[in-house]
Amino acid sequence: MMTSSRQPVLYLSHGAPPLADDQLWTRQLAEWSSTIDKPTAILIVSAHWEEAPLTLGATETVPLVYDFGGFPERYYQVKYPAPGAPELAAKVRGLLRGPSTPTADDPHRGLDHGAYVPLVEMYPDADVPVLQISMPTLEPAALVDIGRRLAPLRDEGVLIIGSGFFTHNLHAMTPHLGPDHAPPSWSSEFDDWGDRVIESGDFDSLIDFERKAPAARLAHPRTEHFAPLFVALGATMDTLRTQRSVIEGYWFGLAKRSWQFD
Repeated sequence: MMTSSRQPVLYLSHGAPPLADDQLWTRQLAEWSSTIDKPTAILIVSAHWEEAPLTLGATETVPLVYDFGGFPERYYQVKYPAPGAPELAAKVRGLLRGPSTPTADDPHRGLDHGAYVPLVEMYPDADVPVLQISMPTLEPAALVDIGRRLAPLRDEGVLIIGSGFFTHNLHAMTPHLGPDHAPPSWSSEFDDWGDRVIESGDFDSLIDFERKAPAARLAHPRTEHFAPLFVALGATMDTLRTQRSVIEGYWFGLAKRSWQFD
């Protein structure tokens, strides 16, 4: 593994439970994690937990949240008994302390599929403590500010992950065409724009993506799957050295582009 005094920050497209059956994607996630120093803990923000005030999930191992329906039974049998992270939770509360970002605790809420589906592939031994926090808003600038305040955790070996999907319009999907069909224009245009904007470091345009990006309303009818990217950006943009697109391509027409920020 690479050695580094500071953990990178990731934004990944997490996939639905059938991601586990996609040999290419699972291999990409596993290879990605192998290039990163093993973290002391993982702090993850998922598209599937919106709650205000910002809420910290369970700090001990509790059952997963199977927040999906209509899938074969085997997807509801997946386990990921990662250790809880009470010390990390205390640090998060300290960093976010203040009237602008009140926090709450939900000790019974386990990891949802936006968190555990990619982590099963990246850290299959489930031996890294994991803490999930909610998104108290979808407003990009506010999420950037939260990320900025969490940034010091990187120097303590904490891997911060925003888990969403680079384009996400389930109503416009065409599942009968299979996972590898050519993407619709709204997905490819938004993906190309996002790639260019992030690569160039034009984060002002990115924050204003709903007005600046092509096909933004089609790519994200709701913005919860793009929103975790802004927490990731906030945690790295003040010290950013490099950004690279690690995973590219499409899954059922949705862009699965995923980023590492160093």
